[in-house]
Amino acid sequence: MNAAVRAVVRQSIGSGIQVVAIYEGFKGLLEKNVKEFKMRDVSNIINTGGTILYSARCDYFRTPEGVAEGYKCARELELDAIIGIGGDGTLRGLHDLSQHGLAVVGIPGTIDNDMTATEYTIGYDTAMNTAVDMVDRLRDTCESHFRCNVVEVMGRRAGYIALHVGLATGAAQIVTNEVNFDEEWMFSEIIRGKENKKRHYIIMVAEGVEGYSEGIVQKIQERTGIETRLTRLGHVVRGGSPTLRDRVVASRMGIEAVDLLSRGEENKLMVKKGLDLSSVDIDYALTLDRMYKGSLTEGDHGRFSREQIVKMRQTCEKKREKFAALYRQTLDISQ
Repeated sequence: MNAAVRAVVRQSIGSGIQVVAIYEGFKGLLEKNVKEFKMRDVSNIINTGGTILYSARCDYFRTPEGVAEGYKCARELELDAIIGIGGDGTLRGLHDLSQHGLAVVGIPGTIDNDMTATEYTIGYDTAMNTAVDMVDRLRDTCESHFRCNVVEVMGRRAGYIALHVGLATGAAQIVTNEVNFDEEWMFSEIIRGKENKKRHYIIMVAEGVEGYSEGIVQKIQERTGIETRLTRLGHVVRGGSPTLRDRVVASRMGIEAVDLLSRGEENKLMVKKGLDLSSVDIDYALTLDRMYKGSLTEGDHGRFSREQIVKMRQTCEKKREKFAALYRQTLDISQ
């Protein structure tokens, strides 16, 4: 996120735009916790994790009254536009502000990579690389002690970290919400590996499969006779120095977000597809995300044409198929 903040500040100032930082997100907006940023305020932050702007949850901003007060604060601060960096909660807040008439642009920032309109979110690559490094270290112990480790990784309800880290670390099995999981097949594959002198096993579990990790540890040990431990990587994957990919994508998105507003384009979300950056309407991005996650509410479809709805459904299906295809390939080479 700091790389994106740096890019937004420097591109804005270079374009003759005064820029202020809002600390602690929407909570900070309501409290008018802002500071004008100059070039030097963002020096030496591109290599740091977390965010110099900090973050805070604000339940009041989830209410119509909170949003209205936030818009009033923005006007009192003489803000012409807000660029927000974050996940679906940030996107929802920006959309609500836009409904009051404030120009906004969103930059997707979440390690979970669970924003449907974009193939990539800032922080995802860093989190995966951190997890890979930790699982590689864990494998050394597994090998030495002839052990199985169930590794639970973050991602909320999404299994992207589990899938890609599982593939990159040679996990024997991956458990996510997106695909059906054959537990009996896993037991048989572990036993087959044991018979072939395999000495270590990594079972990768997405945290969104709630309550699964604890139970499967005991089952594996009972069914295979292999000592099994649970390792939760937890919030450690959310920090640390960002990878090159995250720094580059965040910087590019920050620059383009400022350029969008300079061209008079607003209420957009920056998205990445392949190597290309573009933008979509925030309303579209929110509705597409709810469609993919099965959380659409009555009236969400009403703002879009039949053709747009069909295209959204096709996008969701393609995303599911892509995940399932990679999952199958991962199992093909798991042993």
